[in-house]
Amino acid sequence: MSDFNNKKIDSELGQFLVGYSLVFSYEQDQTIQRNDLYAAGCTRMFFEKMSSSWSDRPELARMLDRLQPGDVVTVTKLDRLARSTRELLAVADRILEVGAGLRSLAEPWADTTTPAGRTVLAVFAGLAAFERCLIVDRTSSGRKAATQRGVRFGPSPVLTPDQVAHARRLIAEKGYTVKQAAQLLDVHRSTLYRALKKESSC
Repeated sequence: MSDFNNKKIDSELGQFLVGYSLVFSYEQDQTIQRNDLYAAGCTRMFFEKMSSSWSDRPELARMLDRLQPGDVVTVTKLDRLARSTRELLAVADRILEVGAGLRSLAEPWADTTTPAGRTVLAVFAGLAAFERCLIVDRTSSGRKAATQRGVRFGPSPVLTPDQVAHARRLIAEKGYTVKQAAQLLDVHRSTLYRALKKESSC
């Protein structure tokens, strides 16, 4: 549950501190995180308990929707927000878009309310982009090499050339309809239509 009572402004930052706490299904007690966040000055709290998947976190979604410029999202550790650098950057972007900040009690370098913290996240973003480029390049090079070896990508054709030729003979020589020929080959009529059309255009 979320608690919006007793809002107060942090005397040092001049901002509302918003706490986010997450525990997993095998954990039952949020007391430690709750106490640490309250001790850090958080007065708006969102408590999440994982029940299914990381994509299903309603309290995180509510917190992000209710953030105001100047708020500072505070977590005890960054792994309460994300499982990977890319996921962390996505959440951080959402926070920064509204003019709010992010800080972690266990990782003081991850504090976007300071120039150093913003610089660190910017470096992380650059590294994540660089990693994505490397993956794309490796994938492209691998596909190109495989294509040169004769490997074909994409789904396999439903009908073989022999099956298409057989269907064509059934239709042209024995008076089968396309639907009847498709039923005989155990495919949908539209599949056979496409195969016949593709063969005719070659």
